[in-house]
Amino acid sequence: MGSSLNQIYKYIDDKNEEMLTLWREIVNMESYSDEKEKVDLLAKTLKAKFEEEGFDCRLIDVGDKNGKTLVGILGAERKGKPIIFSGHMDTVFPSGTFGESPFKIEGEKAYGPGVLDMKGGIVISLFTVRALNSINYNERPIKIIFSGDEEIGHKGSQGAEVILEEARGGLCGFNMETGLIDNSICVGRKGRIGYQINVKGVESHAGNDFTSGINAIEEMAHKIINLQKLTKLESGTTISVGTIKGGTVSNSIPSQCDIEVDIRFENTKEMENIKNKVGEVCNKTFLEGTTTEGKILTSMPAYETTADVLKFYVFCNEVSKKYGFDEMKSKRLGGSSDASYITMAGTPVLCSFGVRGQWNHTTKEYALVDSLFDRAKLISTIIMSLE
Repeated sequence: MGSSLNQIYKYIDDKNEEMLTLWREIVNMESYSDEKEKVDLLAKTLKAKFEEEGFDCRLIDVGDKNGKTLVGILGAERKGKPIIFSGHMDTVFPSGTFGESPFKIEGEKAYGPGVLDMKGGIVISLFTVRALNSINYNERPIKIIFSGDEEIGHKGSQGAEVILEEARGGLCGFNMETGLIDNSICVGRKGRIGYQINVKGVESHAGNDFTSGINAIEEMAHKIINLQKLTKLESGTTISVGTIKGGTVSNSIPSQCDIEVDIRFENTKEMENIKNKVGEVCNKTFLEGTTTEGKILTSMPAYETTADVLKFYVFCNEVSKKYGFDEMKSKRLGGSSDASYITMAGTPVLCSFGVRGQWNHTTKEYALVDSLFDRAKLISTIIMSLE
């Protein structure tokens, strides 16, 4: 295998400039989640590039307002279960956030919308496949699943269902999300629920007709205090009220108050438990005459650290050390990702295998340029080491 790996490493070294060119191209193709046409244009572009490598690709419509999901398979006729590359094509940045032609390299770092989260990971996926094709690799099928609406939690779409279906029967998966700056690999993530609560009261003049009013903000204040009590740091459950809106002027008793709540949890059991407890808070009335409605806006299950996930992590870390790459510590993260659906589908997956960097979801987002090449070599080595 040594000779084949040397050929792969040389291929990647020879293609460094091409990798940077593609990175620049797709970062400059801005793809904010709420700009469906731009997400779909990127998906179409990537579909063509993967098809050039022999993939049989499909663009799957998942919702009227959501970007399409790109699915493809190479070597469907090969023996064994497929190796999966997964991730997303959308970003959190509206077009123009970084100005025109936003991709840039300064020293060892690359900047731009989605440069880290996670367009670098897409480039790594494609060039890992190209490197394997260069040595005529044909051991197992290789599959890609890149969604177009991950950053909005597949809200209003069938995106999650598509991933669950397409990920079934995989041997293992590389979720090409944001790589961690300390070279750790993510083996689990919290799940998340975005929850909205609306309280209605009775509006009245705060001076002339105080007793006729029923204060929606006061009712919500009681609810917020009770919601915060549901946070259990020892079990990893957190509740955070992120936005609040209520009232119109200070001299009027407010008839409306709305909040949005961020709920995080470690596993499916706790997901159901916390949903029930939040529902109980909504159903309890503190000020007679108020009414409350609560609804889930977005929901992402936890990426659970299963025995198969840990087994795959140990294997990857041993390969990394054996072939001269750095040791990869394991880490659980609070942010959610589509790795949860890959695991739920029965395929052990490791997350954060993309380019390494920091500050994703901010205008300071950057990625380490050399990690683009190193990760392609590492993943190729892991694939070649699979039995």
